[in-house]
Amino acid sequence: MDVVYERCCGLDVHKQTVVACVIVPGPDGAPQKEVRTFGTMTADLLELADWLSSYGVTRVAMESTGVYWKPVWNVLEDRVQLLLANARHIKAVPGRKTDVKDAEWIGDLLRHGLIQGSFVPDRRERELRELTRYRTSLLQERAAEINRLQKILEGANIKLTSVATDVTGKSAREMLEGLVAGGSDSRALAELARGRMREKVPQLERALHGRFADHQRFMVAQQLAHLDFLEEAVRQVSDEIGDRLRPFEREAVERLDTIPGVGLRTAEIIVAEVGGDASRFPTAEHLASWAGMCPGNNESAGKRLSGKTRKGSKWLRAALVEAAQAAGHSKRTYLGAQYRRLVPRRGRNKAGVAVGHSILVIAYCLLTRQTTYTDLGPEYFDTRDRRSIERRLVRRLEALGNTVTLQPTAA
Repeated sequence: MDVVYERCCGLDVHKQTVVACVIVPGPDGAPQKEVRTFGTMTADLLELADWLSSYGVTRVAMESTGVYWKPVWNVLEDRVQLLLANARHIKAVPGRKTDVKDAEWIGDLLRHGLIQGSFVPDRRERELRELTRYRTSLLQERAAEINRLQKILEGANIKLTSVATDVTGKSAREMLEGLVAGGSDSRALAELARGRMREKVPQLERALHGRFADHQRFMVAQQLAHLDFLEEAVRQVSDEIGDRLRPFEREAVERLDTIPGVGLRTAEIIVAEVGGDASRFPTAEHLASWAGMCPGNNESAGKRLSGKTRKGSKWLRAALVEAAQAAGHSKRTYLGAQYRRLVPRRGRNKAGVAVGHSILVIAYCLLTRQTTYTDLGPEYFDTRDRRSIERRLVRRLEALGNTVTLQPTAA
């Protein structure tokens, strides 16, 4: 095989050690290898960088799981060209049973140009990603805390969640604070309802009549305080994300916010995961494949074996599926019609992935063309192949013993 990079290095990264194998031309032109093991402290990684510079290494490929590659990347990204290899793409070979052999194998593959690097954004985009992912974790923790609160209320015979749609809403929150303060008059607590909740005062009075013990009062107070802390943390992180967005990224967020089902937070996640212009992806199909939002391709002997989607960015996938489910509840939109059309045949989960794929393709077009979203309308699927739909419906009516004659109506 042809040699693509004469001076390169393969790294096998772990939590506490980094095994490096440098491959450079020897005196006779044959490849010469040297293997060393370094620690993962910053001083050790700087020593690794100096060692690579002494050999004139220009390309470095590393294999790692988890987040252990990040410290190495932070130190080396300004000094050499880096490739982050997917561990699944570097197949296991016989005899390769140690970290040293791993590093040598990575170096050999890199030397012949056989490693395709994973997408790693620049430092500023990585920081934005960490913020959006942290906010998602906070929101997930808030949802988990609300579930724990509902369990405590059920254990205390308080059926507030059976009447109030949102147990953290303004009216429900005042009722819970009244319970924590020692209130036991269910009628007085039900009178705290506001707005449209006033229509449910009789139901609330029955729901708030329970057995609220002292330990449950203590736990609900802690949970309400925790919810307040999480909401304030989400607000602060959201403000930090907004401050870090560049002007063109803010325009991209506003552009994506026009897609049905895509809110401000989802738009910020898409920009953080994909980029403000998505220019690093040649086509929308490449982006969907990278994100793991398109069907798998597993075919043998002319038989389709599996269409399971590949693993992609779980953060982007979760945001797209959530946006798809929100779009499914929208009326008079193309995405809502697509979701409702797929649910009876494929189920809610697969329909969510399919509509999420459509949202990602739409987002790619909006980001690359810098245009605004134009909805195709809910009738798109009917008008796209009108004659086929007419024939199918006519056959069904004739099968029931009817004679059908189609007469177009006036425009």
